[in-house]
Amino acid sequence: MHATLPLLEVTDFPDIYRDTASTLQVNLGYRCNQRCLHCHVNASPDRTEMMGEENLRLIIPVMKARGMTTLDLTGGAPEMHDQFRKLVGDAYQAGIHVIDRCNLTILSEPGQEGLAEFLAEHRVEIVASLPCYSLANVDQQRGKGVFDRSINGLQRLNELGYGRNGSGLTLNLVYNPQGPSLPPDQLALENDYKRELKEHFDIEFNHLFALANMPIKRFGSTLISKGQFQPYMELLKKNHLDANLSGVMCRHLVSVDWQGNLYDCDFNQQLSITMPGQARHLMDLLNTHIDGQAIAVAEHCYACTAGQGSSCGGAL
Repeated sequence: MHATLPLLEVTDFPDIYRDTASTLQVNLGYRCNQRCLHCHVNASPDRTEMMGEENLRLIIPVMKARGMTTLDLTGGAPEMHDQFRKLVGDAYQAGIHVIDRCNLTILSEPGQEGLAEFLAEHRVEIVASLPCYSLANVDQQRGKGVFDRSINGLQRLNELGYGRNGSGLTLNLVYNPQGPSLPPDQLALENDYKRELKEHFDIEFNHLFALANMPIKRFGSTLISKGQFQPYMELLKKNHLDANLSGVMCRHLVSVDWQGNLYDCDFNQQLSITMPGQARHLMDLLNTHIDGQAIAVAEHCYACTAGQGSSCGGAL
């Protein structure tokens, strides 16, 4: 795999600083039941890195100490961690809102029986990957059979109330372009998704998040192999908008890797660009304030500010 960090370190990206951190985004590990081309963490069924008990025990106390209100769980497939349900249950009891970044096919994996019902019972917000409403496009990006299993997962979630008006169970979908291009207008694409999924599968959801692909890890390496890395970076920089700087996720989010180390965002985590300042590990956050400190930036940050902007919550 080609290294992308050497191509990203020298940057003219604007200086940005933290606001108050409200979200702790925790990567529970890189094991996943899928292996996707665009995956910026190189997750796969073969990965073994998973968060240990010592760091898991710190999550809720750290959130209480820093006044954080949202626990954003990611991976890999976060549900594959054997302590996933206990962590969600503990957060629910503590009054913390939980987001599960779900690939949908995990709902039908052996050993995950009752997962959908568990998520509904604990009022977990689901952010689910579905790169297109077309079978051919999804299976091309994610593997044969992924589309059908994803549709089955969405229908199951709908049966539990997810995505339905008045249920209070939030179901958001995520779109990624298949290649080195910017996402289309998020609202227009959301309307297309809602129309197609309702008409063909009777599926409903709340919102669509359109995310730009990060030029790092598996996707970045593919761009280098195809001679597309520099043209993609030029596209991102050409479409940078200063107005998006106020909404980027790193201003109110702290990213934690499976070893408990701290980063300004999930993408910096994958590039091993550590958070500036004194707090470097979950343990440090028990007694260390990070509001107002500088955010570590590099060239890949332009993927968050190009065009309509891109963050964990979709367009900015």
